[in-house]
Amino acid sequence: MGKGSQDYGKRENTDRKSPIQDDFPAWARDVKECEEHYGVTREYGLSIAQVEKQREKFGYNELEKHEGTSTFQLILEQFNDTLVRILLVAAIVSFVLAWVDGDEGGEMGITAFVEPLVIFLILIVNAIVGVWQESNAEKALEALKEIQSEHATVIREGKRISNLPAKELVPGDIVELRVGDKVPADMRVLSLVSSTFRVEQGSLTGESEAVSKTVKVVPENSDIQGKKCMVFAGTTVVNGNCICLVTQTGMGTEIGQVHLQIHEASQSEEDTPLKKKLNEFGEVLTMIIGLICALVWLMNLNYFLSWEYVDGWPRNFKFSFEKCTYYFEIAVALAVAAIPEGLPAVITTCLALGTLTTNQMSVTELVAMGSKAGTLRSFEVEGTTFNPFNGKINNWPVGRMDANLQMIAKIAAVCNDAGVEQSGSHYVASGMPTEAALKVLVEKMGFPEGLNDGSSSSLKDVLRCCQLWNKLEQRIATLEFDRDRKSMGVIVNSSSGKKSLLVKGAVENLLERSSFIQLLDGSVVELDEYSKDQILCSLREMSTSALRCLGFAYKDDLSEFATYNGDEDHPAHQILLSPARYSSVESRLIFVGMVGLKDPPRPEVRQAIEDCRTAGIRVMVITGDNKNTAEAICYDIGVAKEASDMVLADDNFSTIVAAVGEGRSIYNNMKAFIRSAFLHLVMFSIRG
Repeated sequence: MGKGSQDYGKRENTDRKSPIQDDFPAWARDVKECEEHYGVTREYGLSIAQVEKQREKFGYNELEKHEGTSTFQLILEQFNDTLVRILLVAAIVSFVLAWVDGDEGGEMGITAFVEPLVIFLILIVNAIVGVWQESNAEKALEALKEIQSEHATVIREGKRISNLPAKELVPGDIVELRVGDKVPADMRVLSLVSSTFRVEQGSLTGESEAVSKTVKVVPENSDIQGKKCMVFAGTTVVNGNCICLVTQTGMGTEIGQVHLQIHEASQSEEDTPLKKKLNEFGEVLTMIIGLICALVWLMNLNYFLSWEYVDGWPRNFKFSFEKCTYYFEIAVALAVAAIPEGLPAVITTCLALGTLTTNQMSVTELVAMGSKAGTLRSFEVEGTTFNPFNGKINNWPVGRMDANLQMIAKIAAVCNDAGVEQSGSHYVASGMPTEAALKVLVEKMGFPEGLNDGSSSSLKDVLRCCQLWNKLEQRIATLEFDRDRKSMGVIVNSSSGKKSLLVKGAVENLLERSSFIQLLDGSVVELDEYSKDQILCSLREMSTSALRCLGFAYKDDLSEFATYNGDEDHPAHQILLSPARYSSVESRLIFVGMVGLKDPPRPEVRQAIEDCRTAGIRVMVITGDNKNTAEAICYDIGVAKEASDMVLADDNFSTIVAAVGEGRSIYNNMKAFIRSAFLHLVMFSIRG
């Protein structure tokens, strides 16, 4: 899709035939036009005959398997270097002279072969390291295949087919996507089953936040980030449910273009600036060594080439082949000794290094209601990872959670689509990091005594408390998040036998739709202006402390949903199909509290920035966060407000410092080695 994929079929490539792809700009056409173009309806899908015709035209939905460079070719490429060639020639000449010297009964014998053998060994080690390094680069193409989806849910001939192999998809197929699915192809969104639909597409576009998708058309010249009505192969659904139309498959997808560019880059013969400099150095070194060796040989010319003089006139020409060969051997020995044999291996090894880090989100402050209107309680939460056992809540009433804290825990656990899993010694979030951080908070809060039904002993999951809350409060409907009301709600069958609405979202928006607050003991009182001002004041304090804030609220009066249990024929179900009515459902709420979340600067960041300044590097920040939050974070780490030429992919600033330090170390080591090589050359020249 996009410009890149539209130009794909026009690329010149003599190695293979480019697949045919449809240039129809689906993102700039409405849903009806898209269906008409592919001759399909979302209810019926493609017929089997249409599928076969499309597959014959477009092929399978898979990335091309490029033949990697053979090991033999990789080995030959290691000798495509001036320094290596000098060494190779020197080793061959040295070996031939040692062989000739041995045949002529020379006194050195086997020791004459030591030097050429050592040089050959160095060249072999250098080739092994180079082949290993370049083989690792080939794995980048294979890594792309790992983010491809393996299965898809498809509508064909009016039937819903689950777990269809993703490679079987063709343009025109109707695909259903749900939370957790990997998008199997580039597709046009036809309709949203849920009120919102969000996709994590950072692996393709670099965006740090999940992107909301829509069915609305966008301008034809939109870039990939602007194609809000398109979903792309290899990305992941983090929220909602929708129906899509496949428009591009295989190498025609955006991820296919990335695959193609990586392959072309791996085949590029263009030398890096460093390699060009080293080749120039090798050429200069060759000339200097050759000149010195020639001078050494010529300085000894009179020992093997002379004239016999008779009566003052040159008569007989004398030439000694043995002495000529002897001094030629001396010149070659000088050349071999002067060449920095270890330089190619040093360079190859130095360039085979790298760094990698990760990013986490965590709740750092919990604000709950006090014992009377207008009073608040604040709890500091420790820990900066998704590990529920990393840190505790300070001054927490262990084992005696009051009703207000129980309601906060219930909402954070149930009004939540994320998960946390243990992978070895690490804890990894699935879904939105913010929601995962809320579930970690619930685990740190613990489960209140008296509500445990005895099943907790059999639960070994890292989110044991969240599981218990979800068992007590069973979700029957979801009011998905949208940017207008800035909240998400779930309707649950409560353990009390009533239907309840649990809501989380932007604090200001929840307060606007709240009429009451819940106090410490669980009693509900009216939300007066003083209480509202206190909550907003606390919100401002957290925002200026670089915290991202979320509020919690609930509602027990759900008369229209009193008998609803997920039945699509129930009158209340029509409300859930109309997102415009969600705000009316989430009205007259009971506000219960809020949390402040932070992705805190790592302890090493401030020092890393100071190191950069010392090294002459200016540090800039680009962010999409709230202005107060962004300024607070920049203040914490000591940064100015402008723009930068470098994009940090892994969210760890110290990676840049490590990379710069590593690069400069490599550069300094190479300079030191080259200086040593020249000193080596001068010393042997003097001796010669």
